[in-house]
Amino acid sequence: GNRQNQAGRKPAEPGRAEKTGGVQEGRQKGKLMAQEIFERCEKKYLLPKEAYLKLVPELVKHMEADAYGKYTISNIYFDTDDFELIRNSLDKPVYKEKLRLRCYGTPGEDDKVFAEIKKKFCGIVYKRRVPMTLQEARKMLYYGIMPDTTGWSFTEKQILKELKYLKDRKNLKPAAFIAYDRIAFAGRENPELRITFDNNIRCRHRRLDLSLGKEGEQLLPPDTMLMEVKIPGAMPLWMAQLFREISQYQVSFSKYGSYYKKLLERKLEADALKTENHETETHREERKGGRRHAA
Repeated sequence: GNRQNQAGRKPAEPGRAEKTGGVQEGRQKGKLMAQEIFERCEKKYLLPKEAYLKLVPELVKHMEADAYGKYTISNIYFDTDDFELIRNSLDKPVYKEKLRLRCYGTPGEDDKVFAEIKKKFCGIVYKRRVPMTLQEARKMLYYGIMPDTTGWSFTEKQILKELKYLKDRKNLKPAAFIAYDRIAFAGRENPELRITFDNNIRCRHRRLDLSLGKEGEQLLPPDTMLMEVKIPGAMPLWMAQLFREISQYQVSFSKYGSYYKKLLERKLEADALKTENHETETHREERKGGRRHAA
């Protein structure tokens, strides 16, 4: 069967079996066509722990918890030297795009990772991604060396061209590492309807390689959950009613955007301190000079 069927009800987050399977072997068996072409509406909520604990029993009446339980997703986000992509994204334009490299857990050189373009147009999210080994992805996205696409499907080659075009057009480089622990739910009636809960979101702006571990500084308070609702089409009535009760927690939130703002604030504080110290030093020198002149 094709990759869409193979992924079943977990299209957005492949499970451990898919994470660890060989990329070329999977392709040869016809399992790794570029199934990951999503078009959906996304809503985000920052939930305190008590709201999360109250919500989950209601969700399981209509949804199934993912069979893999909690798992870790790691990402490298790519950007320009002056962070053009994320600055543009934070301005909330009609159209925005991101390029990232994603994996499940900490990969070895021959483990599967996903090179991904995420676009948002008029509130609808479009995601296109292609699997390759970490080694292939690093060569392509860090050094511009394209992988051998023998055995790749037409769609995979097409997505690869889009990735290369965006990377080259903007001269993108690794900009941030972001990892988090995720629990996912899928709708019983419509498996494409997904709710994910992310916590322990950690970030770093150095050691930007997926093989270098999952550590980083915390982005949110420890008792806060980021809930993302991924809706293909109309929201079911039961969900609309349930979400009215937690509407006060709905946010516009980007993990990478929030981390960028945190880094920017830190840089501005450091620059202000540097200016203040410089001015103090200059003033001291001027006073010394004034005293010498008076003498």
